[in-house]
Amino acid sequence: MATAILTGQFSRRWRDYLELTKPKVVALLVLTAWVGMVLASEQLADWSLLLSATIGIGLLSAAAAALNHVVDQQIDAKMARTHSRPVARGRISSKQAIIFATSLAASGFTLLYLAVNPLTAWLTLLSLFGYAVVYTMFLKRATPQNIVIGGLAGAMPPLLGWTAVTGELHGYALLLVMIIFTWTPPHFWALAIHRRDDYARVNMPMLPVTHGIEFTKSAILLYTLLLCLVCLLPYIVGMTGAIYLLGSTLLNLRFLQYAWKLKFAAGPETAMATFKFSILHLMVLFLLLLVDHYFKVLALYVA
Repeated sequence: MATAILTGQFSRRWRDYLELTKPKVVALLVLTAWVGMVLASEQLADWSLLLSATIGIGLLSAAAAALNHVVDQQIDAKMARTHSRPVARGRISSKQAIIFATSLAASGFTLLYLAVNPLTAWLTLLSLFGYAVVYTMFLKRATPQNIVIGGLAGAMPPLLGWTAVTGELHGYALLLVMIIFTWTPPHFWALAIHRRDDYARVNMPMLPVTHGIEFTKSAILLYTLLLCLVCLLPYIVGMTGAIYLLGSTLLNLRFLQYAWKLKFAAGPETAMATFKFSILHLMVLFLLLLVDHYFKVLALYVA
């Protein structure tokens, strides 16, 4: 009986710490970083390097997520979407969360510095600082453009993946950053429309609160149009081939359809449906980049 109780407590504790890392968000970030690593190499990549870089970037991303729980705990406790988070509910103390985040960050930085390269280690740590400090502590509370400015930190993983393989910055990697940077506002503002009352309750200056829902819908539509154009750039500069062009065009047209409906024919769940599709959009878009790249590598081997 006692063993079963201890096992149950350990299981709950483990799930709480896992929740601190926002695993679904980190998984998407790691995917984009991994694609950056693969695209940086014309040959089949070194799998030991890929593994070290993936784990290191994942650990630092998880650390940033855990720090976000600490900084936002009072806000989280008042919002329906986040009130059950472990720090907000007191299941994990701020001190425990900070120690956990620091351990993850130190482990990730050390792994990247020693097993990958110093540039990637420092850039990833800078991204953590940008998200956990600049965005969460300041921008999020200061301006309705918080997600536009702060979105740069979340757009960095493909660049980190690229530098992990090459040890240098490259314009192609910056194109991948531009895609995520442009994708972030329509993605997050769709959720902000759905959760507008939550943000108003905690006086968070999200765009639907400060400028109204209709203005935000217009901004989502315009940013989605911009995203369609930005997603063409990898093909235009010769970075990708026809597989990416066709797939990304179909994805972007579908995203544009959601944004159009949200603006002109929205129902009660249209904003949340747009938010959910945006996640699928980014995931499939980067998988398309991966497939397109491997077809090019395969063609080189066959030739």
